[in-house]
Formats: sequence, C-alpha cells, structure tokens
Amino acid sequence: MDPKQLLKEHIAKTAKLSENEFDDFFECFTAKSYKKGAYIITAGERIDCEYFVVSGCIKTFYVNDNQKMFVLQFAMPSCWASDYSALYSGTRATISIGCITDTELLCLSNNARESACRKFHQVEHFFRTRMTGEYVASQKRLLSTMNNDVKYRYEELITLFPELYNMVPKRLIAAYLGVSRETLYRLNNT
Repeated sequence: MDPKQLLKEHIAKTAKLSENEFDDFFECFTAKSYKKGAYIITAGERIDCEYFVVSGCIKTFYVNDNQKMFVLQFAMPSCWASDYSALYSGTRATISIGCITDTELLCLSNNARESACRKFHQVEHFFRTRMTGEYVASQKRLLSTMNNDVKYRYEELITLFPELYNMVPKRLIAAYLGVSRETLYRLNNT
C-alpha cells in the first residue's frame, strides 16, 4: 500500500484532518527502507525519531548484561515503534530495534511531531490517543505475564497476531514470551 494512504487511514481512525492538514503533516515524515537483519536503533545511541511501519516487521528488544534478549514488541504495518523513554527524555537508547524482514518505515522526528501537534489540534489528539492505547496494551501484557501461564500467553499472542507465527522466527517469539525455544517447541506440540 502507498505509505501516504496507509498513514492517512491509520490517523483517520482517531483524528479528523482536512486534506491540506494531512498533506502538511505528511511532509514531516521521511521514508526509509531497511533490509532484513538491519538495525534501526542500537542501544546506546542518541535517537530523535519514532517510526511508523509501512511494510515488513520489526522487533523492539532489550539485551541484558548476560546477553539474554527480551523482545518487547513486534511492529507490523500500521504500528509505531521507538525507544520512547530515550526519545522523550533526550537520553541514550536502552533498547534496540531491528528488522525481522525487509522493512519500509516513515520516520518522524521529535521536533517535527511537536511542531505538528502545536499546529494541528487533531494531530495532538491522534498522538495522545495512540500513546494511551499503547500504554493500556503494555499494561495488559504485563498483567497477562504476571497472571497467566506461558501456554495461555502463547495462544493469546497467536490469536491476536496470527501472521506472526509464519513471519517471525520461533526464537523471537520465545524471547517475547520470556521462555526458552525448547519450551516454545513443547507448546507447539501439545
């Protein structure tokens, strides 16, 4: 799908922009393409953008001191991703973002987003609504992790995002669920 049209349809779910307003807002974005395996953000970098996925699939992840990877998010078309803590505080990234597949993104700098929010009330409304929804989803995932066994969480993930099963390597699904590949293998065979 055309990146401009995809973003327009995504925003239209929560905000009403005129054609001219949307065109002005769209000018704030920069299109970028990445190959499978490429890094968009590496922990330790200074960052200034958030990313809207046009095509492909990316992972947001953290690697601890023991070199264990924890996948925080899979972002597919119409999803947003960044290290929001670093983006909003101006600190260095603590998480990384990498491409699971060839990926096309629209990049929006922090300054451009803030400028658009000041200029267009509906853009500010869109970002507030989006961030609230993402916070709620994150909270639900945390509660599910605390209250449900891994089999339930796995089934919940595959029910919500069935395309992940064939798109994402099983080791990454295991890292998202916080289990070993062997445990995930056993879940697939029960």
